[in-house]
Amino acid sequence: MKILSQTDQLKSVRDFVAGAASDFGFDEETVNKISIAVDEACTNIIKHSYEFAENRAIEITIEMGDGKFEIIVSHNGKSFNPDEIKPPDMKEYLAHYRHGGLGMHLMRSLMDRVEYRAAGSKKSTVHLIKYHPVKVPRS
Repeated sequence: MKILSQTDQLKSVRDFVAGAASDFGFDEETVNKISIAVDEACTNIIKHSYEFAENRAIEITIEMGDGKFEIIVSHNGKSFNPDEIKPPDMKEYLAHYRHGGLGMHLMRSLMDRVEYRAAGSKKSTVHLIKYHPVKVPRS
């Protein structure tokens, strides 16, 4: 799926991902968690990588197999180092009535793995991975 970097496109992304996650066999709660994580990834790209430019492309690819459900979100915007994003101090965050800035924390909390691959002038990708507990192959 390809969208333009516009927040009004996010509902179609959530619907696309939720349908695939449901078809893969995830329960409703897990489907919702996956949808929120993908929404956060796309929102971060729109805000930070594309700085709200509305004519840039975001590509969402889903790969499934062997109990692994992976969403790959690709963009050509500015990259960043996710290791610089530390888990927030929620007490401090709430005490100062902050808003925003929890995207990476949410993605990491909702998914089993989150990987960011910066590619300089080429496409950068966010890999959001969730394992299905019943479908994971046993050794």
